[in-house]
Amino acid sequence: MMLTALILADSRFPGGGHVHSGGLEEAAARGLVVDEPSLESFLRGRLLTAGLLAAGFAAAAARGEDLAELDAELDARTPSPAQREASRAQGRGMLRAARRAWPSARLAALPASPHQPLVIGVLVDDAFEAALTCAYLSVSGPASAAVRLLGLDPFGVNAIVASLDVEEVAARACKELPALGSPALDLLAEAHVRREGVRLFGS
Repeated sequence: MMLTALILADSRFPGGGHVHSGGLEEAAARGLVVDEPSLESFLRGRLLTAGLLAAGFAAAAARGEDLAELDAELDARTPSPAQREASRAQGRGMLRAARRAWPSARLAALPASPHQPLVIGVLVDDAFEAALTCAYLSVSGPASAAVRLLGLDPFGVNAIVASLDVEEVAARACKELPALGSPALDLLAEAHVRREGVRLFGS
């Protein structure tokens, strides 16, 4: 379902992804991401950790594996409560929009508050395309956030995203269910949710 994958990856899809920065807002606030080179480093790291993990679960869901088991497994691989809630918040938003566009029995079988990669896997029933969609979303959201937060050149940011090995990560994700962590992103997520004052993004 390539068309479905394209719609899900579109920033205009009303799934609520635009309110999440994937840790970029907190990284910028701490001076860890300030320019294009530091953004590229952040995005590459995110793709190879959180992106690979999400892509693996999207691929498993697309293959028709048990959704309740996958949901519990992804919870176990996401030690940060803030990261888990961000994933589920985006899953709820995506599920709400998807039920209007592509109602199905398998979509109805998802938990009420599913992790986002599982929703993507159910909707994009080709494992590689589902993994590719998740891998791309893991970097496109933070990249967009960097433009808004730091005023970076959108042409330069787009070039960074285009240079990332998104397809390679998606292919790896289809081979096995990843069991890796991203402690830096976990720490940024927990710090962000506790930050006082105005926050532009939910995560």
